[in-house]
Amino acid sequence: MPDVIQLLPDSVANQIAAGEVIQRPASAVKELLENAVDSGADDIKLVIKDAGKTLIQVIDNGCAMSETDARLCFERHATSKIKEANDLFAIKTLGFRGEALASVAAIAQVELKTKRIEDTTATQIRIEASKVIMHEACAHPDGTSISVKNLFYNIPARRKFLKSNTTELRHIIEEFQRVALVRPEIRFSFYNDGRELFILNTGNLKQRIVALFGTGFNNKLVPVEQNSDVVSISGFIGKPESARKTRGEQYFFVNGRYIRHPYLNHAVDSAFRELIPNDAYPTYFIYFEVKPEEIDINIHPTKTEVNFQNNQVIYAMLASAIKQSLGKFNISPSLDFETQIKYDIPVAPKDKPVGPPKIRVNPEYNPFNREAPKESFEGVSRRQQNKDQNWSKLYETDDVTFIKSEPDNRQQKIESFDESEITEDVVFQLHKKFIVCKVKSGMMIIYKRRALERIYFEDLMKNSSGKAHSQQLLYPETIQLSGGDSAILDDLQTEMKQFGFDIDNFGSNAFIVNGIPAGMNNVDIRDVLDNIIENARNSRKEALTDKSINLARSMAVNMAIRHTNKMSKEEIKSLIDKLFACKAPEVSPDGKPVVRIISLEELEQKF
Repeated sequence: MPDVIQLLPDSVANQIAAGEVIQRPASAVKELLENAVDSGADDIKLVIKDAGKTLIQVIDNGCAMSETDARLCFERHATSKIKEANDLFAIKTLGFRGEALASVAAIAQVELKTKRIEDTTATQIRIEASKVIMHEACAHPDGTSISVKNLFYNIPARRKFLKSNTTELRHIIEEFQRVALVRPEIRFSFYNDGRELFILNTGNLKQRIVALFGTGFNNKLVPVEQNSDVVSISGFIGKPESARKTRGEQYFFVNGRYIRHPYLNHAVDSAFRELIPNDAYPTYFIYFEVKPEEIDINIHPTKTEVNFQNNQVIYAMLASAIKQSLGKFNISPSLDFETQIKYDIPVAPKDKPVGPPKIRVNPEYNPFNREAPKESFEGVSRRQQNKDQNWSKLYETDDVTFIKSEPDNRQQKIESFDESEITEDVVFQLHKKFIVCKVKSGMMIIYKRRALERIYFEDLMKNSSGKAHSQQLLYPETIQLSGGDSAILDDLQTEMKQFGFDIDNFGSNAFIVNGIPAGMNNVDIRDVLDNIIENARNSRKEALTDKSINLARSMAVNMAIRHTNKMSKEEIKSLIDKLFACKAPEVSPDGKPVVRIISLEELEQKF
């Protein structure tokens, strides 16, 4: 039998490695930006076209490379940061794996131009599918420029699995923000299809955060700082009132590297407990400085996951630092042990004699006498009145609305609701959340909010074919979004106009809301847009392509959530009629049940 095991060609091995390191254009952007930062550059420019599918170019003014290094950097496991195995436990730079450029060159057309200060000419190299096409001298300013063209051109199966330009651009913006947040002392610029997205001048960390996420963050951030021999913690957290209903700006950095760490994320959530609603998420930009030998960052190809030797200690210190910061800036209640408490105790006059305390007792009291003491008619009447009031509280009907019976008072309302009067029209509202009515087989319960979502959803879809009515705002509202959210909202502009939104892009990730759909009165515009953006983000993960359906679903949720008050009997009847006129009254737009029927047999089993 002939031998079957053979060594893979380098080109195939590089493509396999590229599958681990380069999943999408944003992955290549991350690797190129990290290399530019490691080069010591203080000015980095990112240029992309067609969401990175056609061109990704990074230009820096760093130390650059010699002619030999420029050729070797595209070889597998070629790096200037690792010389022996022990160096893996003392890593302080970003790009150290030695596979990034080799992986990119295996799946794209790459052009590199680099020139050191001491060199008279620059080096230019072109590589396609790991093959060197050109290697010659050229003219170029000090620094490095690397262009990645036609990503995945030789792997069409990978290229066709890329998402829409909006989705890929959002991922690129996220990677750009993560690198820019680490180095506020570096000037960054970002251009997409010839349009300027970001110009980030040098400054401090807070200025960098405001430049990336908008001026609204200027008054929302609270500094955090905690130093110890184990870890140094610094950064900013958002004030509780700035918490959002969607996961927004949440960043962890360890030794200048962005990471994901659910365990530490739980520490932040626990520190904000009882300060924000359960369905809200805090904003934070937390930076950790740990000894390199106490963390392992080589456990994931994208280097976004790390292991700490002292996980529990860091968890406790992080939660403590955040609580201390919240208390220090009077955001959470705290105890002040330095405050002098003045006790106001009256002092008796000097000329007044002081006698022993006296206790009044009833010498005729008999504990074995069960006869109740006689009370006046007025006292009995008052006690009976209080008893009636307490008894009536058991039948409070603020949360219950009956349609069939209309008695004179609350007590009669309960007593008059007997079996002889039950008909098909008997319906009542329970706890402002449910509508209960009798059916032939038993009892039907309708979840009010989900029913409203279904009704609004189908109404919106009927009107989406033509331009819906827009209610113009008396004072247009300006909304500042992050780069990723801005890209999503830009992509939804056409569909949002169909539903009645009037929104203009003001530039620099700012939008002016001039009008909203006619049915969305008394709503927080920022919450509405946040929910629409979050739903659009999740729908892309679920591979849902119809943006109109996703937008209508988000709007229906926002319109239904406002109806928390008690409904009148006419409103209840109208809701039931509208619900069962829908195409799918039994489920909400997101597939959750709206109607439940409990049979008589099930009710009897409860007793």
